This record gives sequence, C-alpha cells and structure tokens, in this order.
Amino acid sequence: MIIRSAEFVTSAVDPAGYPDTGLPEVAFAGRSNVGKSSLINNLVNRKKLVKTSSVPGKTRTINFFRINEMVCFVDLPGYGYTRLPESVNLAWRKFMDRYFRTRAELKGVIQLIDLRHPPTAMDLRVNLWLRETGLLGGVIAVKADKLSRHRQQRSAAGIRKDLELDPECPLVVHSSQTGQGREAAWDVIL
Repeated sequence: MIIRSAEFVTSAVDPAGYPDTGLPEVAFAGRSNVGKSSLINNLVNRKKLVKTSSVPGKTRTINFFRINEMVCFVDLPGYGYTRLPESVNLAWRKFMDRYFRTRAELKGVIQLIDLRHPPTAMDLRVNLWLRETGLLGGVIAVKADKLSRHRQQRSAAGIRKDLELDPECPLVVHSSQTGQGREAAWDVIL
C-alpha cells in the first residue's frame, strides 16, 4: 500500500466527540502495551503519527487517524492492564461497548496478540466477543522480530488454536521493527 497521507483527526471519550469523516473505520484492539501504536505507525510508514509509550495503560481515549482519504484507523485504549483499578477496567469495557455498538462507520476490528506469549484470558474474552458481534476482521500477531521463523510459525499456530479461529479468519505475523507482514496486514485491513 502506498501511503499518500496519514493524519491525526481527533481523540474522543464519547460519541459526541467522534469525527464525521464519512470514511469507513478499522479499529485496533489489544492488551495495554501490545504495540497498537507501533503497528499503525509501521502500516502508514510514519515514525511518530501515533504516540507510543513504554507505560502500559497510557492511552485512555479513542484516537482517529485519516489514511489516504479512504479509511480511518482507530487506535483504541488497551485492555487488561492489571495495575489499573477495576473501576477503570470496567469503565473501559463500557466505553468500548458503546463505540462498538453505536459507530456505523466501524467496519471491523483487528485484534493484536503478542506472538511471544499465549493469548491471555482477556485476549480470549475479547476475541470471542468480537467474533460474536461479527466485528473481528482478523488477528495480527505482533513482535515477530523477537522470535526465529520457526518459533513464529509455532506461536502463530498456537494462537490460532487458543483463540479457536476459523480457518478463514486471517492471522498475520508482523514486526513493526522489520516490516515483516506489513503488506499481509494491509490485505486484511482492505
């Protein structure tokens, strides 16, 4: 994919703040600090379009980015950060549920899973919910550069099995460091 334009649109905490771009949206969901921001930056060939942080749980808003005047990427707050109070995690679930259920522009959600580890209980719950709602567009297993090719294949097969993904559900192995899987990720998004 050739990226001609990629720009931040807005951040929102409720439907009144969602932008009216007229474009389809693809959202990215994953555990806190799994690498959503790094993935989006890699997909659009920008180093700092989306702010990255080494501090889990830092993103607390829904962040919208217009890409090539054809799609909006939506960077969602991470889920499952255990050092946050349960009230904050409950608020996240309500916040996300409202976005997922009310946003007509949302065409699908890409779930990110850390390739180095089996999916967490929260990963499994979120994946099941996304499948039940018909929003799961695919899974991207990130941080591939941390594993050998053989381990990548084994881990990807384990993730597919643990998530009980249909054979038709795309699972892409990706590295923001090397760009591995970038075009395959774009294929899933498009």
